[in-house]
Amino acid sequence: MAGHGYETGRLDLPFTGIASFGKRPVVTDWAAIEADAAILGAPFDGGTQFRPGARFGPRAVREASTLFSFGHAGAYDHEDDVTYLPPAVRIVDAGDADIVHTDTEASHANIETGVRALLDAGALPVVIGGDHSVTIPAIRAFAGRAPVHVLQIDAHLDFVDERHGVRHGHGNPMRRAAEQPHVSGLTQVGIRNVSSTAREGYAAARAMGSDILSVRQARALGPAGVAARVPAGARVYLTIDIDGFCPSIAPGTGTPSHGGFHYYEVLEMLQIVAREHEIAGIDLVEVAPDHDAGQVTSILAAQLLLNVLGFIFHARGAR
Repeated sequence: MAGHGYETGRLDLPFTGIASFGKRPVVTDWAAIEADAAILGAPFDGGTQFRPGARFGPRAVREASTLFSFGHAGAYDHEDDVTYLPPAVRIVDAGDADIVHTDTEASHANIETGVRALLDAGALPVVIGGDHSVTIPAIRAFAGRAPVHVLQIDAHLDFVDERHGVRHGHGNPMRRAAEQPHVSGLTQVGIRNVSSTAREGYAAARAMGSDILSVRQARALGPAGVAARVPAGARVYLTIDIDGFCPSIAPGTGTPSHGGFHYYEVLEMLQIVAREHEIAGIDLVEVAPDHDAGQVTSILAAQLLLNVLGFIFHARGAR
């Protein structure tokens, strides 16, 4: 079946072989990466406040991603009449950052080193967590580069400054991001109900440049209206907490919150953002497979990432 990656006679079905992301080549020598996008696992969950287990998120999302690895001719979308992620788009799996158990600072430093290496290689960094604290070092890695605007999909604001001495847990990443001189602002979408951030945290977020939308507010605006809240011309760093989705479709997370997004609400929003903005980096966090059922959360995460990567590189080609 010429043209579909089967010319060698190997089917390489999803349940065979090594479960790299999308069954893409594994390149753990970061100095040797030659790719358009590189996947980096950040299996750290020492910043969690409730149910742990997101340290196994990168492994679970990688395994789930093999479902979408039939051949290498890209993925045709009949609604868009586009073949996304054709062979010309080079994606590699860069393995995991080295995690030092119980040591947040050392683990975060290693994640930052990994993201910086991917950026130096000219690849779009795609970080799979891990808890949301891994966003702190991922965004730090952009220091010295062009500014980024953070677009966050999440149930929680994550704008806690300090609590009992903790400044680098999974309730702190957006506050730490807002403090970085290379972060130009934040658009925080999906924030709802009882939150881990107190009232003063919301005031601080708005004072530091955050635009905050709940799920109901986002639905009222529609995907295009939400995308329009991202400043025109901004380079975007996209951080997706899987608990931004409704736990009916994403139960496998440490801090589920009812009333979340459904799949197409987020997908359509991100398709517009990818078309209108340069996406500088991505992370997807808080998948905790031990709390999952039937791999539905891991499959959601993998499907979302692959679709968003397709949108990004199709838009780059169109430009």
